[in-house]
Amino acid sequence: MTSRLSIALSLSILLSLTPSTQASDPVERDLVIYGGTSAGLVAAIQARAMGKTVIVIEPSQREGGLTTGGLGQTDIGNKMVIGGLSREFYHRVALHYAKPESWTRQKREDYKGRGQSSTDSGEATMWTFEPSVALKIYRDWCAESGIELIRGQRLDRTKGVLKENGRIVSITMESGEVYRAKVFLDTTYEGDLMAAAGVSYTVGREPNSQYGETLSGVQTQRARYHQFVPGVDPYVKAGDPQSGLLPFIDPKGPGEEGDGDKRVQAYCFRMCLTDDPENRIPFEKPEGYDEQWYELLLRNYEAGETIVPWINAPMPNRKTDTNNRLGFSTDFIGQNYQYPEATYAEREKIIARHLLYQQGLMWTLANHPRMPDTVRNEVARWGMSKDEFVEGQGWQDQLYIREARRMVSDFVMTELYCRGEKNAERSVGMGAYTMDSHHTQRYVGEDGFVHNEGDVQVGGFPPYPIDYGALVPKRSECKNLLVPICLSASHMAFGSIRMEPVFMVLGQSAATAASLAIDAGSPVQDIDYTALKTRLEADHQILEYTAPPRAKGNFVALETLSGIVVDDTAAQLTGNWKPSIIMGGIHRGYQHDEGTCDGKSSARFTAALPAAGEYEVQIAWIANPNRSTRTPVKIEHADGISEVTINQKEKPSIDKYFHSVGRYRFEKSGTVTISNLGVDGHVIIDAVRWIPVGK
Repeated sequence: MTSRLSIALSLSILLSLTPSTQASDPVERDLVIYGGTSAGLVAAIQARAMGKTVIVIEPSQREGGLTTGGLGQTDIGNKMVIGGLSREFYHRVALHYAKPESWTRQKREDYKGRGQSSTDSGEATMWTFEPSVALKIYRDWCAESGIELIRGQRLDRTKGVLKENGRIVSITMESGEVYRAKVFLDTTYEGDLMAAAGVSYTVGREPNSQYGETLSGVQTQRARYHQFVPGVDPYVKAGDPQSGLLPFIDPKGPGEEGDGDKRVQAYCFRMCLTDDPENRIPFEKPEGYDEQWYELLLRNYEAGETIVPWINAPMPNRKTDTNNRLGFSTDFIGQNYQYPEATYAEREKIIARHLLYQQGLMWTLANHPRMPDTVRNEVARWGMSKDEFVEGQGWQDQLYIREARRMVSDFVMTELYCRGEKNAERSVGMGAYTMDSHHTQRYVGEDGFVHNEGDVQVGGFPPYPIDYGALVPKRSECKNLLVPICLSASHMAFGSIRMEPVFMVLGQSAATAASLAIDAGSPVQDIDYTALKTRLEADHQILEYTAPPRAKGNFVALETLSGIVVDDTAAQLTGNWKPSIIMGGIHRGYQHDEGTCDGKSSARFTAALPAAGEYEVQIAWIANPNRSTRTPVKIEHADGISEVTINQKEKPSIDKYFHSVGRYRFEKSGTVTISNLGVDGHVIIDAVRWIPVGK
């Protein structure tokens, strides 16, 4: 018997291959969704559930966006704020991997996710998956819902949007196909429909002054992560500025601190690698390989770098989701500035150049004689997966568009909303991830060496609501368009919101709002928020969240401790830290990085000291077998900076909680920074104290 899935897929393929010469009347639906990303597919499923006719138009030949494009390690921030159809997707992932037959190259009991993406015991969801599994789940789900999906149709961006009286009447594809609707959704990563419809948007980074932020614009002082080791020469001939800069160094950088610019955070491909010999395709030197592109990489190792420049997160069946790490890695820094506004042909060239760069990078890491043996041997045992992205021999077309256009509406989500300094009153979903930007440029510093700029990772705040106003354009610009991906947000707020499960949440909320607007015959700006909220909550969307209090237990009171103590609650946190549910520790307990090992989390403890002199620095933690054995600690003191590592598996020897990391001379203040860069397990932060020597 022919399945509904095969019928749906056959119809999709037939429609996508229909020549424009055979096009007759315009296709008309209640809702037209341009962009078959995860947000677009979830929006379509929601619209069908609300009784609306809907069609999804995907410009490429593969739907699902990054969720099916290699991003198998779900970035979340807090699982508890992922609800509705987004959570249903991850439940379907869990159901798939609950079947013994799904484990073809690995035993189920041998697999465990890592960090925030791991699945807790008894949890009904699973947050890591293979790209092909995500694609199958979406295709099955869309077939069940009767979703019409058109692949391979691109919007005519110059004259393809017809508007009357502030409303989009129809959109026309390059093929000549015309689609009419009462409401439209732009669920592309680029915001192409939004831009073609004349909606205001921006590209790049705002100055801090624009929205009263602290993290937007040029950020050389905060860009401490994913940096070169000190002393990497930027010139073609080392030490000779007259020989010119090596490739991809911006001669105009970095700009004034906090100033805005048009630079865009770096893109890359999320790779699905495997170490299974039967499924592995070794890395090959690509045609067009240019060794000079990787000279900075080689010099970085020759200057002292030691570890592999990737986050190689495990996925089921001996596969990975591999992402950028360190100063020179998969991010093609500074080579995407033109992408958001580029023509299709120009974008294809940019994508091809990114692919060439990343293929060349992997070959260099695995084969170049100037690479350290430890790095070369580790990378060489991995390769592309034969059974993923088969058409590209493991390589794919979906570039990781971390950020492109961002709408500018009457309401703009900013850093202040993420931090909770302002509150979004019309919640349509919640963000919870660290405000996270990858590097935007590579430049020569005042020291004459190469540096990266733009990486900002600031977290430590609870989940926050995302306002409905950020999904709709200004009324004067368009009355029947919603934009759940390229929403109205500043660069740094977008850096927190831009997670695939959140895009799914916003896609569902946008489709709900569109359906209500259709029913009421009103502009999307005028829908009844109370009615929207009622429906969203009925569909299990999470619109508000209060974090549970820290566990109660036998904590050590700060006032009972000798010395100058700085608790983790007073530390400056960057990245993802989660309060422990285990009783014990200093003050109200301790925090951990969920074992992400991603190098993105740090805690800076600063103490005001009563007098200059020598102090013993001590760090508190609770030991456990899952802790890191090489947690890096940086001590800033009067004589400079000292770096040590601590083994947090070891039980502290002082007062049951503290361990000494040495004696140092301080003036009137001291700073200790603990991070999870290069670690091999959970990192714990609890307290740091300074004990005056001899007292």
